[in-house]
Amino acid sequence: MRIFEQNWMQVEANLERETRAVLPLGSTEQHAYLSMGTDAILAERVAVQAAEPLRVPVFPALAYGISPYFRAYPGSVSLRVDTYLAVVRDVLDSLAGSGFRRILVVNGHGGNAPAQALTGEWMADHPGVKVRFHNWWNAPRTWAKVMEIDPVASHGSWMENFPWTRIAGVSPPSERKPMVDLDHVRLCDPPSLRDLLGDGNYGGYHQRPDTDMDAIWKVAVEETRDMLERPWV
Repeated sequence: MRIFEQNWMQVEANLERETRAVLPLGSTEQHAYLSMGTDAILAERVAVQAAEPLRVPVFPALAYGISPYFRAYPGSVSLRVDTYLAVVRDVLDSLAGSGFRRILVVNGHGGNAPAQALTGEWMADHPGVKVRFHNWWNAPRTWAKVMEIDPVASHGSWMENFPWTRIAGVSPPSERKPMVDLDHVRLCDPPSLRDLLGDGNYGGYHQRPDTDMDAIWKVAVEETRDMLERPWV
């Protein structure tokens, strides 16, 4: 249930029966041949599909994250860590101020990891409000399904190539790209990283059959829903 599909009076009325909410986190950055908004698209979509049967409201994805290493790719946007944490803190403050008491953060971008540490600090300052931080793409069951299908999976590769992250008229290469050395990646400045990665895929096929992607998505939605349904104690 998208919060954008309600007015404030409906939100207030719904809070009488439901104090859970979902906050997706994403980014705007290069994903090889896929949408620049891949992380935000996936985080919000998995959140909406997980929350819909429960009638839990889902806020729009925060579409800007921490991605300094991709600044040499046009269109990629990166917030400073302190800026990003301030934004996430303000959003959580607003949700708590509205009356939400159980907040599931569904993160779609690895670079946003500092926000996970923030949630613990934030909860300490807000007794009575619980926050769960869920990296949907590498949660245990979802990641196990990815590895079962193809263990060579990475940023910008097939594992993020869903029908809703593809760009119309764009056909990615068919060959499997060799995996880059991640230790090397972590030492690269933005221009050097672009030289190393080329199209932006870290390694693996660019696309796999939709039957594979459907299998992963089913697990991801169920695992995300479980994060909402399990006891908040």
